[in-house]
Amino acid sequence: MDNSIKVENLVKIFGKGETKVEVINGANFEVKKGELVALIAPSGAGKTTLLMMIGCVETPTSGKIYLGDEKVYDNKWLIKDTTKIRRDKIGFIFQAPNLVPFLNVIENVTLLSVTKGISKENANKKAMELFTYFDIAEKANFMPSELSGGQQQRVAIARALATEPEIILADEPTAALDKTRSIDVVKMLKKIAVEQNVAVIMVTHDEDMLPLCDRILQIKDKKVINKKIDKII
Repeated sequence: MDNSIKVENLVKIFGKGETKVEVINGANFEVKKGELVALIAPSGAGKTTLLMMIGCVETPTSGKIYLGDEKVYDNKWLIKDTTKIRRDKIGFIFQAPNLVPFLNVIENVTLLSVTKGISKENANKKAMELFTYFDIAEKANFMPSELSGGQQQRVAIARALATEPEIILADEPTAALDKTRSIDVVKMLKKIAVEQNVAVIMVTHDEDMLPLCDRILQIKDKKVINKKIDKII
């Protein structure tokens, strides 16, 4: 199956009665393995909410969500443990690296893998492969505070990949970086999508990053529409 993410008629409503707010109304889209797709919309239009529904963190109001060949939501969660599917299938990257300050770089990256039952030796081996891939192998035993912002974000991306997820959900991963480092991070995400056959959705406000993506999904009038890279308005 080429699709890593498929969403059908997804709806999200917060509140009831006079406080009812409809954020997403009937989203339909697919993201294939190997794609880096940008998700854009004005502030408050539901980008993060949509990302968190796909990531099995936020419960939709209605609709369907498929992750890989598994239907995980059909007007209700079809899986007993959403934590497990997040751990097994999804890697999250956020605006802030959110590294554990009292753990060194390699400990930050291997923490989840060891929690899943992977041996420390194998977890360390995978982490070092990722560090080499991201050209930060010499920083493995450094503390997060000793790294630049760009290096910390590389560690956060390595952490997201450590459990070999099928999907990467990145919520404004370049927001705290300068333009050069932002381009570097987005190029890394594209490389990951292609070389590791992972579907990547990246929320961004930065239009300069869009030409580096394969496609654009835009939330407009509470719908999700496909946009061409050269025509985003």
